[in-house]
Amino acid sequence: MLNLNLEPDPAERKQISEYPPNLRDQVRRHYIQQGPCQPCNYRFPKRDFGGFMRQFNLEWFNTSYSGWLEYSVKVDAAFCLCCYLFKNEHGGHGKVGDSFTKSDFRAWNKAIERFNAHIGEVNSLHNRCFKMVIDLINQEQSILTSFDKQSEKIKSDYRVRLNASIDVARFLLKQGMSFRGHDEGETSTKRGNFVELLQWYADRDDEVKKVVLQSAPQNNMMIAPNIQKEIVNACAKEIMKAIVEDLNGDYFGILVDESKDVSHKEQMALVLRYVNKEGKLIERFLSIVHVKKTTASSLQKAIYDFLLEHPLSPSQIWGQGYDGASNMQGEINGLKTLILKDNPSAYCIHCFAHQLQLTLVAVAKQYCDVDQFFDIVANVLNIVGSSFKRRDMLREDQAKKLEELQVLGEVHTGSGLNQELGLQRSGDTRWGSHFKTVRNFITLFSSIINVLEFLASEGANYLERSVAKSLVNDIRSFEFVHMMHLMLKLLAITNDLNMALQRKDQDIVNATKLVGFAKRQLQGMRESKWKSLINDASSFCAKHDIVIPEMDKNYHLGKSKRRSSSVTYSHHLCVEVFNTVIDLQLSELNSRFDAVNSNLLLGMASLSPDNFFANYDKERIMKLATLCPHEFSGSKLEDLSYELDNYILFVKEDNDFSNLKGLGDLSETLVEADLYKTWRLIFLLVKLSLILYVATATVERAFSSMKYIKNDLRSRIGDEFLNDCLVCYIEDEVLETIPNDAIIDRFQSMTTRRVQL
Repeated sequence: MLNLNLEPDPAERKQISEYPPNLRDQVRRHYIQQGPCQPCNYRFPKRDFGGFMRQFNLEWFNTSYSGWLEYSVKVDAAFCLCCYLFKNEHGGHGKVGDSFTKSDFRAWNKAIERFNAHIGEVNSLHNRCFKMVIDLINQEQSILTSFDKQSEKIKSDYRVRLNASIDVARFLLKQGMSFRGHDEGETSTKRGNFVELLQWYADRDDEVKKVVLQSAPQNNMMIAPNIQKEIVNACAKEIMKAIVEDLNGDYFGILVDESKDVSHKEQMALVLRYVNKEGKLIERFLSIVHVKKTTASSLQKAIYDFLLEHPLSPSQIWGQGYDGASNMQGEINGLKTLILKDNPSAYCIHCFAHQLQLTLVAVAKQYCDVDQFFDIVANVLNIVGSSFKRRDMLREDQAKKLEELQVLGEVHTGSGLNQELGLQRSGDTRWGSHFKTVRNFITLFSSIINVLEFLASEGANYLERSVAKSLVNDIRSFEFVHMMHLMLKLLAITNDLNMALQRKDQDIVNATKLVGFAKRQLQGMRESKWKSLINDASSFCAKHDIVIPEMDKNYHLGKSKRRSSSVTYSHHLCVEVFNTVIDLQLSELNSRFDAVNSNLLLGMASLSPDNFFANYDKERIMKLATLCPHEFSGSKLEDLSYELDNYILFVKEDNDFSNLKGLGDLSETLVEADLYKTWRLIFLLVKLSLILYVATATVERAFSSMKYIKNDLRSRIGDEFLNDCLVCYIEDEVLETIPNDAIIDRFQSMTTRRVQL
């Protein structure tokens, strides 16, 4: 069904007659199950009709037209679901039918008149199509089904069998395990996880054993691959339903990123961020969609199609979160810009964690000594990793050192280095692992030296020996040790910030404070940590027999002692290296996080309850409200002003608000105390502030999960099954709350089953 590309928007669907005859009923069932496309939270555009501005009326969805009336966001027009599904069966078309199927209808000034004309008499084309929809829904009541009524015993056994299959699927989904085996025949000893686990389950439950596998009817064993996929799909759809119900039609933010899977297919991940009914900030993984093109318009269409399918309206988007790619952040045709054109309130703030990583990349590019340092470290780790291929050539003591390096550094024999010691070139933005790399390099320094010295004397060829010898000289220098300890301290400061930004519940006000704290730490390091850094580097050099230069002597340029400069070693290391690197880092942080001074963030900071509402500023909060024109019109701004006056007096006298930390605590407290109804507009501002993204960590975790689900051994997994498995694997907490009965109902409604419950 995924390959059929079933569009949710009625203006973009293929005509039913264009599908193969044997698939048409499946397509019809899909659209009937989804229901008419009725975006409830959409701001319908207005059109001029004879000097009067008119638009589609949302109330029409709640009238007698609700069973068939559809609305297309793409073309701002009304359609008829029933006529779309069955008009071709009657061999006739008619002008009225065409206007609600092939031709769009948008004459809102005559809507009721035209709707009634479209319905027509009892035997009209529309009513005949509507009757066929009812007949397809009620197949259980058809003559064919009535001849196939099952006994209660058959239904009971079927429910037990289906429950067992769902329980097995739940376990495999939660663990991210594969379902099928290479040979699932009865004589096979390894029939795949699904069948083997079902057998294990049956061996321990007599009631299940009586109705599954060999004890089940051969034509209804509920273990076929398509049955497994349909169960997983039912689980995923129930998870989506639970998430949408938890959102409750409120505002939300979207987080989008794209990456290639193991089979080199471009996948787009979509994450939802919202505040639930309890006032808690929630991030939920929604879907991963295969996109043939990664252009901004293609990604926008994929996002809008998905939102319409559930029903989530693009007009309810408040925040957007992306990485720095041009197709995402482009000011002219980027995805951010396209969505902002449709919804000016969909503010986008560049991922804080990504900006932090880019500051380090910029420092490496601007200061060659930092770039050179990471190049040396990368070359050392690569040549050490390759030495494991020839471990049998080493002497006993050197082999022992290699073994120690493997254990402490978690080096993979014959495959380079893993994430603990892995390091990409300085152009890579994944700097989260660089702190671990430098720290491990210091810990394993002696072992690394021993391996390099062995390779320098007994390497496989001249090139390897010369490279190893050169690397030994490079890392056994005071300048390298000094830079190593400097980067360790600098990365330690930014690593704490980076780890804090990965939290799902991190709000933008606290993230801004964390950035400011990191800046102060760097400034404090510049002003008072130079001597301690030199002492650490000197102690390290003394421990490893590395020559420590005299600090008051002239600094030698490069490796030649003849090329001396006019500055001392102390001046070079302190001013030209230590101060310069920190200044570059501070400069990049200031330039990339300049949005801290915007009205948006200042207004949010003024709402924060930290230090007993010490940052409260009514004027800034009012400016924040003006950035939400659709939510705060002129009259609501006046109401907000009155609310703020009473609100601040109340919360400063209430002990429940005295020790709150951040907007998340404030939101939950307002709901718990049932004050969110009293301070309705203030609570709305708090929610909108929480929805704005801080970091794209959640979507990155989704891609990590994708690599776990779709790996080299499961590279042929289909896009729909991959998406369903990912939704269930990532949102396993939501899956736990869904009862089997809900999954059974969803599974039964997908198609006509042999047993009707």
